[in-house]
Amino acid sequence: MPNGLSPAETLRYSRHLLIPGVGKEGQLRLKGASVLMIGTGGLGCPAALYLAAAGVGRLGLIDPDTVDVSNLQRQILHGESWIGKPKLDSAASRLREINPYITLDLHPVRFTPENARSIAESYDIILDGSDNFPTRFLANDTAFFLKKPLIYGAIHRFEGQVTVFAPHLGGPCYRCLLPELPAPGSVPSCNEAGVLGVLPGIIGSLQAMETIKLILGTGKVPLGKLTVYDALNSAFRTLTLRRDPHCRLCGDHPTVHDLSNPETLAPAYCEIPSENMDAITTTELRERLNSNFQGILLDVREQDEYDIAHIEGSRFIPLGTLEGRLGELPKDKEILIHCKSGRRSARAAELLLANGFADVKNVSGGIDAWMQEGSPVSSA
Repeated sequence: MPNGLSPAETLRYSRHLLIPGVGKEGQLRLKGASVLMIGTGGLGCPAALYLAAAGVGRLGLIDPDTVDVSNLQRQILHGESWIGKPKLDSAASRLREINPYITLDLHPVRFTPENARSIAESYDIILDGSDNFPTRFLANDTAFFLKKPLIYGAIHRFEGQVTVFAPHLGGPCYRCLLPELPAPGSVPSCNEAGVLGVLPGIIGSLQAMETIKLILGTGKVPLGKLTVYDALNSAFRTLTLRRDPHCRLCGDHPTVHDLSNPETLAPAYCEIPSENMDAITTTELRERLNSNFQGILLDVREQDEYDIAHIEGSRFIPLGTLEGRLGELPKDKEILIHCKSGRRSARAAELLLANGFADVKNVSGGIDAWMQEGSPVSSA
């Protein structure tokens, strides 16, 4: 543990030092602690801001991505001047401005079964700010094998949830909550379903709070308790989670013994690859539409997405209803399929190919890429 606080640190953390149960000893605990943050996105941004401001001495940040304009509605570490630049550089710049006395370890890589243990083993706590199921399973399994607490958070539109998974402290693990990986496409990501920008700020702040409580050794750790926040109804509720004796990781007869397993090795996103599926870019799509295109451009998004912006002349059939409406599509014409980013349209293309449609192509990047190129759209 570091030897005391400097005068500058004493002034900086003076409001902490006044709190019974924190004080100088607690602040030194924070200074001597280390937290690995998986992701500097919607959840990781507010969590990192508050952990840095609180004086957690060492933060490890994992994120291989660059800042996109669509991030700025919720990822509050990043700003306009960082668009197109690495998220880690943006995050580090802001966090060092918040608190120059902390140490930042930057890991510009994806969190994978191959590197997870070597990255995580030197940190006290793991905070999961990821946005996909395979990474959540990997964070959980890594924390379990290393016997470290995992601060879990998740968000969807107007609802979020947070808890601490720590079987070594007597609680359940993430696999007790979700035993199996959801089927590809069965649960939309926030990229597809959307999320109210302030929601990850609330859930990420709760993750930071649970992290600080663990470091200080104060309060009750929510082992076996999942806090769910319903923003539309301004309501918090607590669900009880129990250790599953049949859990494949922390149960009585575990079958998961390694970080490389079907859940952690699954694709991080739900795009469905196929050797039989052709794809075109949005640039190629624009050229085709401007050259007397005789086929069908199929939009498989949801009604609200279509009403906001759609490509003129496209035929609209949501993916969820497509299987029952295949008879509306001709099999003797080329069909180009798009969605928001190319994932749902890939599944739609698989469905058509499996049902005898021979000339089918997926539009890579979807309408997001189309609009980023400045191509025109219509609205309802």
